[in-house]
Amino acid sequence: MASLLNDGQWSTCIRLDTWCEGQGGKAAVIEPATGQELATVGLAGPADVHRAAGIAAEAQRHWAATPPEERAVILRRAGDLWGEHAEEVAEWLVRESGSVRLKAGLEVHTAAQECYEASALPTHPAGDVLASASGRWSLSRRRPVGVVSVISPFNFPLILSIRSVAPALALGNAVLLKPDPRTAVCGGVVLSRIFEEAGLPTGLLQVLPGGAETGEAAVTAAPVRVVSFTGSTAAGRRVGALGAQHLKRTHLELGGNNALIVLPGADVERAASAGAFGTFLHQGQICMTTGRHLVHESLYEQYLALLADKASRLPVGDPRTAEVALGPLIDAEQRDRVHEVVQDSVCAGAELLTGGQYEDLFYRPTVLADVRHGHRAWAEEVFGPVAPVRSFSDIDEAVAVAAATDYGLSLGILGEVGAAMRVADAVPAGLVHINEQTVADEAHVPFGGVGASGTGARFGGSVANIEAFTETQWLTARADIAAYPF
Repeated sequence: MASLLNDGQWSTCIRLDTWCEGQGGKAAVIEPATGQELATVGLAGPADVHRAAGIAAEAQRHWAATPPEERAVILRRAGDLWGEHAEEVAEWLVRESGSVRLKAGLEVHTAAQECYEASALPTHPAGDVLASASGRWSLSRRRPVGVVSVISPFNFPLILSIRSVAPALALGNAVLLKPDPRTAVCGGVVLSRIFEEAGLPTGLLQVLPGGAETGEAAVTAAPVRVVSFTGSTAAGRRVGALGAQHLKRTHLELGGNNALIVLPGADVERAASAGAFGTFLHQGQICMTTGRHLVHESLYEQYLALLADKASRLPVGDPRTAEVALGPLIDAEQRDRVHEVVQDSVCAGAELLTGGQYEDLFYRPTVLADVRHGHRAWAEEVFGPVAPVRSFSDIDEAVAVAAATDYGLSLGILGEVGAAMRVADAVPAGLVHINEQTVADEAHVPFGGVGASGTGARFGGSVANIEAFTETQWLTARADIAAYPF
């Protein structure tokens, strides 16, 4: 089987209708674990984005008219190709994004599932027959929006690109994809190559790595009607404001500061295992990461001891060369911010039980005890391997503390189901998991948050994806031309 990426066409180039030089120059692809340069990628400038949008709009008109079964075949073929190239893509995820093998395999598997789920969208019922007081047929139908811009982050570069790209294409749209330049291969190039091999007509998927100016152009380009953005809340506010200014529909999936609540009577050993997984998976660089541990006072000391012991034993290192639980943070800027948050919280009174140290980009799993509302590790989305823990005395206190945040993405509740349902009903969150930690996603489920975690838009599942990437049109028809009084 031929390699997906070793033909060299994509190196130093961006993808419009073909691989070509971008006006934004070039960027090195750096392996966080070693600092080694893996490759170079081309960067798009604003002019490239506007040109790509025009090409996409032209290609989209033909694509929307393509029979649904033909679009479905391409999506299914793309799903198969992720399996065929799984080892190569996973290797890039390990090296470019610092993923451990478990997380890299999950991304490739989910990419295939996203394509398979999307392959059912072209033949999904696309409207309703409406009642009418006049002598006519009245219908509402869903139509492709035209051109969709997808702006994706570095942490799960493949999943967080494909989950919008696949359904948008399946529903008859063209896509401008702007991956984070730090993970432009896994978040952009591999998607383009997979869909090339799957037979997607040229012009329908443009890959445009770049910075803030490139992202702004991806929102403001005239043919773009919908923007699908995943990233920080701060960046999402800017995207949302720009979209509103230009009358673009924006779907914003943003950050989180997710609570894991351990109720009285919970199995404390299993709870600590769940808490460790929720906080330390992918070095805590996940919007759904368990960022706040709320533990009933009867279990607090035992939970702390177990969590700290697990954290101290988790191996940290280069995921390409060793079997490790945590790899590197994405870059020095992110590492320094994580360390600053930990130090500030300790200075403010939190107790450091383990961790709080790093070597190069490898940050040790960290557990902080007796954390309070004003401490940065509790109040902010850390986006690093840090577990802040505090106790509560009763359910009402747990609800009040968990809800005291602007974010509303994911909530985990461990313990008796009846009590857990009381908590689930009282704490605002887009995702709630009882007797599971906070990190979970599947291709067919509606995913998204509330408050500072997003605008209530959802990704995943037929209903959410159709809402996201189509527009509703009212259509009427009569047997004869109507008579009017003029």
